[in-house]
Amino acid sequence: MGTMSLLFSLTTLIYLVASILYIVAMVTKKQSASRIGRWVLLVGVIFHATCFGVRHSTVGGTPVTSLHESLAFFAWCLILLFLLLDLRFRLSVMGAFAAPLAFLLMVASVLSPNVVVQLNPVLQSWLFPVHITFAFLGNAAFALSFGAGVMYLIQNRMLKSKSFTGIYQVLPSLDVLDKVNYTCLSVGFPLMTLGIISGAFWANTAWGTYWSWDPKETWALLTWILYAALLHGRLTIGWRGRKAAIFSIVAFMFLLFTYLGVNLLLDGYHTFEAFALL
Repeated sequence: MGTMSLLFSLTTLIYLVASILYIVAMVTKKQSASRIGRWVLLVGVIFHATCFGVRHSTVGGTPVTSLHESLAFFAWCLILLFLLLDLRFRLSVMGAFAAPLAFLLMVASVLSPNVVVQLNPVLQSWLFPVHITFAFLGNAAFALSFGAGVMYLIQNRMLKSKSFTGIYQVLPSLDVLDKVNYTCLSVGFPLMTLGIISGAFWANTAWGTYWSWDPKETWALLTWILYAALLHGRLTIGWRGRKAAIFSIVAFMFLLFTYLGVNLLLDGYHTFEAFALL
């Protein structure tokens, strides 16, 4: 446990350092700070993966069954996808969103009870790690889409007000931000879909039914429909720009409630305690 705690603390500290570097790069427009931040995040992802490996060997199962583990896994998926996105678009300014968000998720994880929740034998299946991996990678992609949407609205507002100073100088163009939004949506939607499908098969092996209208399942379906509508609108009607950015932000609010609100406020099969009690 000592090694795992040390790795966890180092990972959190690394994400904080990367956050500072990316914010400094955004404020001072120094690309050297963002390049260093990128390498720092890469080290953080490796440390974080090692932390999960140690916890997996310690608890003897996939370490994403408690709120503490879940928040940390979300942070890891977020940084992993950001680094891949950065390879494609070289959007260092997105690091000023992704790295602080990952750091806050790690802090929230630290503040959550660090308990080991063993899966009930009826739930133990290879489908569990498949399901949560697809689901959290999808969540991470939509978080980045949300970030791009917020940046788009800020940039759009500054253009309309003819305010061409400050943050306007470091934000990407509206066209680039819209492409990032669409790319994240295109990646996140199939991942979410695979997460729901694998979850349905997992539910069938455990409870003998693919769908039980559990609160989590209901909200996940509603969130999926929102993102499906956004993707359909972009592909067929030509939704883009401000409308797509706003839709991404609204859909992500539903996703956050599906992820945290349902687990913490509503009873069902998907509360963290239920993994052990079912």
